[in-house]
Amino acid sequence: MPDVDDHGRPEPPIAADETATLLGFLDYQRATLAWKCRGLDAAGLQVMVAASSITLGGLLKHLAYVEDYWFSQRLHGHDRRPPFDTVDWKADPDWDWHSAVQDTPEQLFAIWQDSVTRSRSLVAEALADGGLERLAERPWPNGEKPSLRWILVHMIEEYGRHNGHADLLRESVDGETGE
Repeated sequence: MPDVDDHGRPEPPIAADETATLLGFLDYQRATLAWKCRGLDAAGLQVMVAASSITLGGLLKHLAYVEDYWFSQRLHGHDRRPPFDTVDWKADPDWDWHSAVQDTPEQLFAIWQDSVTRSRSLVAEALADGGLERLAERPWPNGEKPSLRWILVHMIEEYGRHNGHADLLRESVDGETGE
């Protein structure tokens, strides 16, 4: 069982194999987003900073979609799952960001947590079927297929970038700061 910090984040292992290290850092980043959004009401999740339209609620919904996109759609070749399956993404490519204002905090956390839970299961399945070298079922337009390793590193980067946004947003809501 990993050590957990004061904000409920599991510390990534400091001397483990590549798979455990990657999964440890991804879980740490996921837990950072949860911490930054925890305890806020709908108004807090809708706060914007400066000219940006990013909100903490939008981050939860966007990262739920990104989890589904990479681990379910790309890696395993599955179709989009609710609530993402009925969206006209060509007409509204930012649906995940702006539609979050229509959802309660409970709905946003549930959508995100369901995506994370499903992603963990899909990653375990892929690790058992080829390990980090396992290639995605759906190729990019040029025919290349990213490996599970690439997808995991990309997800760590995706969360890391958006957690920087979350830091600024949370501080503007109630002054809470922290790494």
